[in-house]
Amino acid sequence: MSGDVADLVVIGAGPAGLAAACEARALGLSAILLDEQTTIGGQIYRNIEASPAERRQILGEDYTAGQKLAAEFWESGTDYRGGSTVWNVTTNGTVDYIRGHGASVTGRCVLMASGAMERPFPIKGWTLPGAMGAGAAQILLKGAGAMPAGPVVLAGCGPLLYLLAWQYLRAGAEISAVVDTTSVKGYARALPHVLGALLGWRDLSKGLKLLAALKRSGVPVYSSATALAIEGNAAVEALTFEHRGKPVRLSASLVLLHQGVVPNNQLSLSTGLEHHWNSEQLCWRPVTDEWGRMGESALYVAGDSRSIVGALASAVQGRLAALSAARQLDAAANITERVAELKRQLAGYTRIRPFLDALYRPLSEHRVPLGDDVTVCRCEEVTAGQIRGYVELGCLGPNQTKSFGRCGMGPCQGRFCSLTVTELIAEARGVAPGEVGHYRIRPPVKPVLLGDLVE
Repeated sequence: MSGDVADLVVIGAGPAGLAAACEARALGLSAILLDEQTTIGGQIYRNIEASPAERRQILGEDYTAGQKLAAEFWESGTDYRGGSTVWNVTTNGTVDYIRGHGASVTGRCVLMASGAMERPFPIKGWTLPGAMGAGAAQILLKGAGAMPAGPVVLAGCGPLLYLLAWQYLRAGAEISAVVDTTSVKGYARALPHVLGALLGWRDLSKGLKLLAALKRSGVPVYSSATALAIEGNAAVEALTFEHRGKPVRLSASLVLLHQGVVPNNQLSLSTGLEHHWNSEQLCWRPVTDEWGRMGESALYVAGDSRSIVGALASAVQGRLAALSAARQLDAAANITERVAELKRQLAGYTRIRPFLDALYRPLSEHRVPLGDDVTVCRCEEVTAGQIRGYVELGCLGPNQTKSFGRCGMGPCQGRFCSLTVTELIAEARGVAPGEVGHYRIRPPVKPVLLGDLVE
C-alpha cells in the first residue's frame, strides 16, 4: 500500500473537484485528484476533451464551457490519478482506493466532490428493460453519441428532462411525447421565489428557450401528469398516466424517467459525520460550515454532493473549499478579495435554486410507491409492500431492513434505494424522514475484490 501525502486530496473530477485542485495549486499547495473515470469532467462535463465538435454543438454551450476548466486543470500540475475507485475515507484524511491494486494516500485536507445521482423513480414497471433514467441516457449521448434507435417518451420533472429533449431534437432523435409531472401546487410553491428566479435571469431564460424549442417542434407535452406506471411483460410496452383527470396510454419501447438529482453522498455518509434531512431537496445533506468543512475533521464537501447547486456553483464551492484548506494549513496569505469575489459569484449562481427546488419537487406518489408490488431495492428485489410489512413487525429505520430482508445490501450498497426506503418507512410510521434516519454506510463503499488489495 502506497503512502503518499498531499496538502489536498480531491475525490471527483467534476466541476467542484477540478476547480478545487486548480485553486489549491494556484496557492502553492500540493494536490492529488482521484476519480473513478479515466477521463476528467465528471458527469456534467463527461468526455469533454474527446467530444467531437458536432456532438458539442448538440449538447450546447453549458457543456462546452467545461473545456476551459479542463484546460486550467491540466495547466495546474495536479497529480491526476484517473481510474481510481475510492472505497474508504477517514476523518483524519486517509483515502483508500483501487487503481490496479490497493493504494492509499493521506491528505492534510480532503475534498469529497462526488457529484450527484438521479433520484429514484420507483413506479410500477420501472425495472423493465426499456425503462431507464434520463440522466443515464444523457451520459450515453455525451460519452458515445448514443441516441435512441426509435421513438422515445420522456417522463418526469426537472430541468434536465427538458434539456435532454432539446438535445435529442438537435440530434435528430424522435420524441413521441414529454410527460411532465410538475404539479399545479409546484407553481404555487415556487411563486414566493419568483424574485430570485428573475435575479437569476440567465438560468431562467435558458429554461424558457428550451420550452419554446420543444413547443416549436410539435412534440406533445402532457402537463401535470400523475399516477405514472409502465406496462410490459419482458420489456417496456407502454407508459400510462392520468392527464386532466383522464387516463392516457402511450405505446413505447423506451421510456426515460427523471425527477431531479440528489447528492451522491455515500462517501461522506461512510465517515460517520453528521448529516441532516434537507426538506427542500428531499435528501440527506452533510453538515458543514460555509466553506464545506465537516466539523473539525480534515474533510470537506463541495458541489452537488453537498447539496444540488449546479455546475457553475459547484466549481465556486470547490474553490472556496480549497481556500479554506489553505488557510487551515497556514498557506494562504491575503485571500480576502478572492473569497469576496467567489462568494458574489456563488450568490449569483444559486439565486434561482429555491425557485427550482419548489417548482420541481417530485410528487410523493413517485417517491413513495403507492402499490405494494413496486420494487424498491433493485439489487435484492425488495418491494414496497415488504418494507411496509417490516414496519408492522417493528422496523424503525433503514438499517433494520437489512436484517428483515437484505434491503440495501446488494452491489450498490443502498446507494439507489436509500431515499425511497427512508421516506417509505417515515410514511408508514407517520414521522418525519429525519427521525427515521439513513443507512449506516461502512467501507468498502463500493464492492472491491480481495485480490485488488494485494499489491
